[in-house]
Amino acid sequence: MNAHTNIDTESAVELPPQGNPMARKRGLLMLGAAILIGVASYGGYEGFIAGDAEVTDDAYVAGDVVAITSREPGTVLAINADNTERVRRGQTLIELDPATADAAMAAAAADLARVVRNVRSNFSKVDETGAEIVAAQAELTKAQSDLRRRQAAAAEGAVSGEEVAHAADQVRTAAAQLNLARSHQAQASSAVHGTSIRSNPDVLAAIAAYRRAAIVQGHMRLTAPVDGVVAQRTVQLGQQVSPGTPLLAVVPLDKVWIDANFRETQLAELRVGQPVEITSDVYGGSVTFHGKVLGLGAGSGNAFALLPPQNASGNWIKIVQRVPVRIALDPRELRANPLQIGVSAKVTVDTSDHSGVPVARAATGSIARKASENGGPAVEGQIEAIIAANAGQGFGR
Repeated sequence: MNAHTNIDTESAVELPPQGNPMARKRGLLMLGAAILIGVASYGGYEGFIAGDAEVTDDAYVAGDVVAITSREPGTVLAINADNTERVRRGQTLIELDPATADAAMAAAAADLARVVRNVRSNFSKVDETGAEIVAAQAELTKAQSDLRRRQAAAAEGAVSGEEVAHAADQVRTAAAQLNLARSHQAQASSAVHGTSIRSNPDVLAAIAAYRRAAIVQGHMRLTAPVDGVVAQRTVQLGQQVSPGTPLLAVVPLDKVWIDANFRETQLAELRVGQPVEITSDVYGGSVTFHGKVLGLGAGSGNAFALLPPQNASGNWIKIVQRVPVRIALDPRELRANPLQIGVSAKVTVDTSDHSGVPVARAATGSIARKASENGGPAVEGQIEAIIAANAGQGFGR
């Protein structure tokens, strides 16, 4: 018996047709038509929106990053704030070892007191030289009187010529003493003439040194210049820091803005003050931020790149550039829902109102001024107290 079974190859190859080809083709056509209708509808909607708005999702949150650095060398004794922590303006962030600054402050106070006493002594010398002049003047008057009496007596033969000569010598000596006293007065007056103790040059120099020591002492406490959130802390406890070394940063999250990178073909409709709606993936579509257009950046990203393009050489292909447009945000909305620097956003600018200034002509506001650290009223009070304690009674200040 043959173990192999003959198989009809033709019946195995020829299979009956599956489904209806016409129905399949009709379904594909309907699917394509639905896709085309959807695309057309979406394009029509976008076209309708684009008529009164400019949209971009190439937008990112930007803001000031205020670096905290030391003005003086020192050793870190305390760190009172860390990353992600919110701080208030004037709050102490870092404390440096004040031992050296305190010693310099004490030395400056002692030097100021010493200088005030020296100037006070100079004023006293002026009074002393005045008394010396009066005494020398009296001595000269007496010597002149004695000379005249002896000259009269010598004419009558009552005294010798030698006595007259001695009397003349006394007059010359008294006159020299008077001139010396006047010279001493001029010398003493030159150090204090036209000034008081408070306005004397030596005292002013000592006051400046004291104020400098007070400023250095104040730099031992690094405070927050703005309200914000601490970031980029690199300083460690016990670290020896140098002037200008970045220690940490404070980011004022309630004053951030949006840099929206619009294509240059979109800028013609943008105006300063136009309302803006912003959404971010951080909050999804549940939170919408509102803002307004502030101004236009000074150039595209390519213009400020490390290696800017050289379009004047070789072959050239025009590429539409993007230019950052700054958008201000509502601080109240930022306090309720903070936006971190660097997160992306979608920006929709309502361009229906064209009454504002074209965006390319606008300028942004200036950065708030920081007060000078000059020691403050407390230092002035300390200076006045040192002067008063060492000036004595009866001396003009």
